[in-house]
Amino acid sequence: MNWRACMAMMGISWLMGIITATTHSFLIFTLPFPSCPIIPHFLCDILPVLRLASAGKHRSVISVMTATVVFIVVPFSLIVTSYTRILGAILSMASTQSRCKVFSTCSSHLLMVFPFFGTASITYIWPWAGSSVTTDRILSLFYTVITPMLNPIIYTLRNKEVTRALQHMVKRQVPSP
Repeated sequence: MNWRACMAMMGISWLMGIITATTHSFLIFTLPFPSCPIIPHFLCDILPVLRLASAGKHRSVISVMTATVVFIVVPFSLIVTSYTRILGAILSMASTQSRCKVFSTCSSHLLMVFPFFGTASITYIWPWAGSSVTTDRILSLFYTVITPMLNPIIYTLRNKEVTRALQHMVKRQVPSP
């Protein structure tokens, strides 16, 4: 990875985020809302806001579905495709030790990818498929708070020094019989 590729990926990510946020904001501000809207959610996400609108949601729903395909379906498909190829490469390795090491590295990443994309997909691909406010809150809590919080913990525990220090700390805390 060189500097130019890194800057291009960063710029594209920012540009896509700005375009999506601007489009959603513009479409939301054109919708009619009740005089005293209360969002039954713990964050101001686009789907709970759209549910409050009394009419004219069609363009916004299309915008959300387009963003879902671009930001959830396409990346998830690319990740699944790349891991399918990685799995093929792992299975062709002669050394069992090498296979275990590579699989261990991949599994920690997949441990974060599937819950994140899974909950985000359920939330945005089937947004009105009989979901309750409680289910929406739990799903959004999972992909906005829990998965990002667990991400550094899981990757840190792969570090042998951190694992040893954690085991040492636990042994000191647990009284011996």
